[in-house]
Amino acid sequence: MTTAADRHARDLPLPPPPRPAPGWTPPTLLLTGQPEHGVSTYARHLAESVHALHPSTELSGVDPAASPTSLPGAGGWVHLHFTDRLWGADAASAAAAIEAIAAERPFTATLHDVPQPSDRLHFDRRAAAYRRVVEAASGVVCNSRHEADLLREFTSGEVSPTVIPLPVAAAHPFARPAELEQEVALLGFYYPGKGHDRVLEAVGRLAATGASDARAVPPRVVALGRASGGHEPDLERMRARAARRGLRFEATGYLSDPELLRRSRRVAVPVIAHDHVSASGSLASWISAGRRPLVVRSRYMEEMAALRPGTLTLVGPEDLAEAIARALADPASTWLSGDESLHPTGRDAVDLYCAFWAEAMAR
Repeated sequence: MTTAADRHARDLPLPPPPRPAPGWTPPTLLLTGQPEHGVSTYARHLAESVHALHPSTELSGVDPAASPTSLPGAGGWVHLHFTDRLWGADAASAAAAIEAIAAERPFTATLHDVPQPSDRLHFDRRAAAYRRVVEAASGVVCNSRHEADLLREFTSGEVSPTVIPLPVAAAHPFARPAELEQEVALLGFYYPGKGHDRVLEAVGRLAATGASDARAVPPRVVALGRASGGHEPDLERMRARAARRGLRFEATGYLSDPELLRRSRRVAVPVIAHDHVSASGSLASWISAGRRPLVVRSRYMEEMAALRPGTLTLVGPEDLAEAIARALADPASTWLSGDESLHPTGRDAVDLYCAFWAEAMAR
């Protein structure tokens, strides 16, 4: 019997892409503001990697509220990264900003945070906005096959996105600190549904049962990052909830890339526990730090487990407390050995994008 995981894992790992013809130049790569946003960070890192290998590539900052005629070049191709939260005050205005660009020049887009029913009240508006972007684009990329399926199911049944998984930085050495902080950590922006409450509940169960000596000193639950915009009150409520239960909870606030890497290597147990996930930059960050995180099972995470075997530990949401206890007792289980395949890496992503752009620009 073929399972959903089998269907989403087929043909992995990715085959090497064809290389563009000599002299070919990538499109202008557009970079939006909000440098702390994960999509902006990824777009910048990818653009810098493309430019390093193809120095003729033009990088351009863009203000979504400005006229598309302010973009560089004379109507040449551009590539952008789209999530409605970066391109407008609401989903409809974000789509309108992209349509204004499309009226001036051809473009391709990487779609992030693809709409799914868990968006609840915002789902219909977001799906309509993404449909408008898909219809305006000359080609789109999704960061997972799971996202591509969501896009076809809930946004546009006619779209045929190219899948280029989020890369990991394979260059980081996997040296382990001599001592680890007794912390169970989640990485990235804090917002409801990211799984902090789920992890706090699991640590609370450990404290109640005394598993892994947690009754005496339960591990601290740490959010490596700051609250997502507008969710600061939710973060304060999480702190209060932890205090009422006698548990320790900390949010570090924004961390620079070097500091985030350092903290990622100091925690005892790295965890990813989203309620709903389409693609996870947190997973790529944990792996890039040499960590093998505990990951609550989902269709996307099963896809990533097949893409990079041995780089994450899948657990059911009901088994999270026991998995944390096992990780505390066996710290080596939360580290990569160094023998795992981490493809696609950043260089792989550049090659895959260049093949995608060359094909789109040739049509």
